[in-house]
Amino acid sequence: MVENRRYLTYVAHATLILGIVIVAFPIWVTFVASTHEPQDLLTSPVPIWPGGAFLENYRQVLGVGLEAAGGVPVGTMMFNSLVMALAITIGKIAISIIAAYAIVYFDFPFRMTAFWLIFVTLMLPVEVRILPTFKVVADLGMLNSYVGLSVPLIASATATFLFRQFFLTVPDELMEAARIDGAGPIKFFRDVLLPLSRTNIAALFVILFIFGWNQYLWPLLITTDESFYTIVMGIQRMVTVADAEPQWHLVMATTMLAMLPPVVVVICMQQLFVKGLVEVEK
Repeated sequence: MVENRRYLTYVAHATLILGIVIVAFPIWVTFVASTHEPQDLLTSPVPIWPGGAFLENYRQVLGVGLEAAGGVPVGTMMFNSLVMALAITIGKIAISIIAAYAIVYFDFPFRMTAFWLIFVTLMLPVEVRILPTFKVVADLGMLNSYVGLSVPLIASATATFLFRQFFLTVPDELMEAARIDGAGPIKFFRDVLLPLSRTNIAALFVILFIFGWNQYLWPLLITTDESFYTIVMGIQRMVTVADAEPQWHLVMATTMLAMLPPVVVVICMQQLFVKGLVEVEK
C-alpha cells in the first residue's frame, strides 16, 4: 500500500516543476532571441525578456527569407517539410499495416521468410544504403521532387513489426464472426482491424511525422533546387555562413516556426498517442 505522505507530494511536484523549467528554458531563450535586434544578442548578459522586433523578424523570415539560406522564404521550406513528413508518415503506415495484415492473416509460401526479410532491414538505415538509394532515385529522374524526398523513406520494418504484434493479439473469434457474417478480407480489414488499430496508428503517426519533419541528410543529398529546400536544411544553411556572423535573431525565429507543426501534431493526437503506447484498449 502506498503511504500518503504530504512531503512526498511536495517533492514530486517540485521535481516535475524543475523538469519543466529545464526543458522549457532553452525554448524560452530561443523565443526571446527571435524578438530582438541582432546587436542585442551580442551584448552581455543575453536578454531573457522579449524585445520589440517580433513582427519584423518573423515577417522577414516568412516572407523574404535569408540570402544565406538561398533566399527561400521560411514558409516555402515549411511547406516542403510538411509535404515530405506527411507523405513519409502516411506511406509508412499504409504499407506497413497492409504488409502486417498479409503476414498474419494470409497463408502463403515463405510467409515468415518475407517477414524476417522485412525485419532485417532494420539493420540497414538510410545512412548505410544512401549511395545506392541515391543512384536509383537519380536514374528514375526523381531528384528535386517531392516524390524523391519521400518515397525512399517510406518503407518501415518497425511499423510492420508493431502492427503484426498487435494483429496477433486480436482474437480469432472476431475473424470467424466476420466470416460468418459474410465479410471478405477487405471488409474485415476495413471494418474490424482498422478501427481496432486507431490508437496504434495515432502513436505511429506522431512518431513518424516527427521523423519525417526532422530529416536532414537525405533532403540535403537529393535537393539542389532551392525551391525544394526543407526547413531543417534552411536552418543549417543560416547557421553555417562564410565570412559573416550568423543572423541569430532570424535563425531563432526560424527555429521557433520549425517547432510549431510537430507540437501541433502532438497536442492534437495526445490522447490517442498515449493510449497507443500504453495499450489501454488492447
